[in-house]
Amino acid sequence: MTRATGPRRLGLAAVAATALVAALLAPTAQAAEATAETTGGTTAEAAVPPGGGSLGEHVLVLDPSMPKAEIQSRLDTIARAQTGNEFGAERYAILFAPGTYGTAADPLNFSVGFYESVAGLGRNPGDVVLNGSVDVYNQCVDGDQGKCYATTNFWRSLSNLTVNVAGKSGCYANTDFWAVSQAAPLRRVQVNGNLTLMDYCTGSPAWASGGFIADSKFTGGTVINGSQQQFFTRNSDLDGWTNGVWNQVFCGTAGAPAQSFSTDPAAAPYTTLDTCPATREAPYLYRDPAGAYRVAVPALRRDSAGTDWQNGAADGASLGLDGFYVVRPGASARQINAALRGGRNLLFTPGVYELTEALKVTRPGTKVLGLGFATLVPTRGDAALRISDVDGVDVSGLIVDAGPENSRVLVQVGERGSHDRHTRNPIGLSDVFFRVGGARDGYATTALEVNSDDTLIDDAWIWRADHGAGGGNWNTARSETGLVVNGDRVVATGLAVEHFQKTETVWNGEDGRVVFFQNENPYEVPNQAAWMASRARKGYPAFAVGSRVRSFEGWGMGSYSFFNQGVDIHNSTAFEAPDRPGVRLHDLLTVFLNGSGGIDSVVNGTGRAVNSAFGGPSNVLSQP
Repeated sequence: MTRATGPRRLGLAAVAATALVAALLAPTAQAAEATAETTGGTTAEAAVPPGGGSLGEHVLVLDPSMPKAEIQSRLDTIARAQTGNEFGAERYAILFAPGTYGTAADPLNFSVGFYESVAGLGRNPGDVVLNGSVDVYNQCVDGDQGKCYATTNFWRSLSNLTVNVAGKSGCYANTDFWAVSQAAPLRRVQVNGNLTLMDYCTGSPAWASGGFIADSKFTGGTVINGSQQQFFTRNSDLDGWTNGVWNQVFCGTAGAPAQSFSTDPAAAPYTTLDTCPATREAPYLYRDPAGAYRVAVPALRRDSAGTDWQNGAADGASLGLDGFYVVRPGASARQINAALRGGRNLLFTPGVYELTEALKVTRPGTKVLGLGFATLVPTRGDAALRISDVDGVDVSGLIVDAGPENSRVLVQVGERGSHDRHTRNPIGLSDVFFRVGGARDGYATTALEVNSDDTLIDDAWIWRADHGAGGGNWNTARSETGLVVNGDRVVATGLAVEHFQKTETVWNGEDGRVVFFQNENPYEVPNQAAWMASRARKGYPAFAVGSRVRSFEGWGMGSYSFFNQGVDIHNSTAFEAPDRPGVRLHDLLTVFLNGSGGIDSVVNGTGRAVNSAFGGPSNVLSQP
């Protein structure tokens, strides 16, 4: 993401708050499972761990019977610790048991920092009601109110509850602020009142670069898009939407703005589809009437519109927690794989998990869920996760970090050459985020490889870091490609792939569909010779449809440049696709953000160049 200056760092007050969090979170962590025994130089296979159990000390479960002041104190303590903790190891899940929190006269207003997932534990969003607001504000560099942005507000979420907006004062009064960029989804929420995706109260210019809304309803107030450069909303119900910067995409959303993407610079940049091609909402944790934890698994929907809960509980399955290995920090890859071999699903509690071998999902229907942005890191050059070519696997709520030894791939879905159809029960990846660099100087040839047919990718940010550990250096945090799709009929809704060093997205599968794509070229290209696809082709496409593909369709796809080394770097074209009738791209754009050089064409050599003389957007309505 573009940022004019570095993000605000965690100060001494936040460090102190981090130390207080453990005292406020209960219960005490369950002891880690024993490691496999070694006898006579041979290592015994790890025993299958039991299902269910404690969610651990970094999961805060709140109950409406608790005093409001105590709830406020706990939430504020975590927020102080996490607001500037962009690359820290601390992670938290905040879960609200069914009931009502706060009142119009005494509202519950709290903010959400890095690695906080906030969710209701009801079966439906109306089972948990917050009177108040759940906020994300700008970060101000070194406290300077003139340098406040939301462009680094990543890795946080809000889901499965209702917010009746109330409280606060002045500029912030009676408005919920969700000023975020990538990897910060709003899912399955109802907001009654004003919601803004831009923090217009704290300094300026308040840039934001997100984001993702799904399966949600907004009443009683307009959603203020503000400075969001791009945003994707699907299967929702809007009561209004104001403005847009470059690329605003909607599918299956009542009340969405009408289609208006145009080459006319005065036109609103809206791409609107009546329905979404294929979706399956992310699984989620809830409590049944007896107080037992269960996991809801929503059903597959095709050509859908509106929320899946608009007529009551969503269709789908419900799984008991006793069928899940509740993974806590300290668990080894061998223990986790033993659970998978034994037929367990996985629920990762908040933490960072260093893996000496890939986790192998081979059983159809396996569910792999993360709480609090649980993070997987391969440490020995293997993948973090390999999923066999089987029906119905769901992976949700995880960050995957590249490790110190180069991995050929970080997550592999299906084996190469897979040909089984999964039309009725596809593999799904929801809110799965990838990082090469940032938290650590990691290496991977490809972040995500999808070989299985019919796979659903929903809200993915695949990021080679432009700042943090290894970020911003051409020779560190190295990675060629963010996403390779070889499977047929793969659908991606809400896809962002940024800063990779060769073709960033390669789509070889037939009958693919992409609704919303966002990209930035790598910033720190040292010279043109280091970034050439061929002797005649400068740079690499952000998105390339394979030369043999006969059927593909994409909507609302943007690529931006910010070459920051003061060198005249050019990318010949942002998008590349075979010129045949079955391959169709709609509403494409490029933008010159800043720096030097630029992007010379939008798609296949057509579309006006963007550079310091013309910053764009350069819009192309269709290809061919």
